[in-house]
Amino acid sequence: MCFSSARAISCPEHARLEEEYRAARNRMRGLQLLRKLTRMEERRLADEVAMAIAQLKEHAAKHGCERRQGHKI
Repeated sequence: MCFSSARAISCPEHARLEEEYRAARNRMRGLQLLRKLTRMEERRLADEVAMAIAQLKEHAAKHGCERRQGHKI
């Protein structure tokens, strides 16, 4: 089981999945700011973000992990 608090880092896998989510979200936001994305690019990036969220939620459900305090998905 994974535990998290404001003072402790969540389990390594949870932290890795959170980072993947942030990276996918930031990649999408950054590219949207730089230029107009094609429909295919936007769909692919949105799918990456959605998959990252799904993996994070699945991990949290399996291992009892919770998001760190103050962290929103």
